[in-house]
Amino acid sequence: MHIVRVTDVAIREGLYEVAAQQKYVREAAEFLVFCIDYAKHKQAVPEAQVDWTETLIIGAVDAGIMAQNCLLAAESMGLGGVYIGSLRNNTARVTELLQLPAYTVPLFGLCIGHPAQQPLYRPRMPLAMTVSENHYRPLNAEALAAYETILADYYQRRSGLDLNWQQAVANNFARPVRPHILPFLQEQGLARR
Repeated sequence: MHIVRVTDVAIREGLYEVAAQQKYVREAAEFLVFCIDYAKHKQAVPEAQVDWTETLIIGAVDAGIMAQNCLLAAESMGLGGVYIGSLRNNTARVTELLQLPAYTVPLFGLCIGHPAQQPLYRPRMPLAMTVSENHYRPLNAEALAAYETILADYYQRRSGLDLNWQQAVANNFARPVRPHILPFLQEQGLARR
């Protein structure tokens, strides 16, 4: 895992373009990019087999845990943050901007700063829909319907959108999702087996 702290205005501008022009990338006091990093492993142990899919999962999990810890620490100091997953819209460009070597992957950014607003928090699925005991519990239609009502109200109040969870899932997953990622990972020396 590796974090790149981006302070250079020109690099931030390039990342802003990649990240669907999300203003936070430009404006946040701090902008961190969390990366999978096996370049260090290959440098220290050249015969390390970092191209297994499992190593990719480990790297992504480690980066996610570290990012969450960073955000929790920032929030404990009265700061706010927003994750920027849209950096994966063009991973090759992000890699170029940050001069990342082989065996590394930029996963997402984290903007940290003093919040200019207090946005509504997106309601999360109830625990009964995300946690089960001993065995996987399928989605309950009645619990989902209740959640859909709460989430639709949130989207309407926050953004004026007529949207719910099922529509969001359809919008995000009813078509190919960043199909350039697998070839990029393989070009970086990862996820080859």
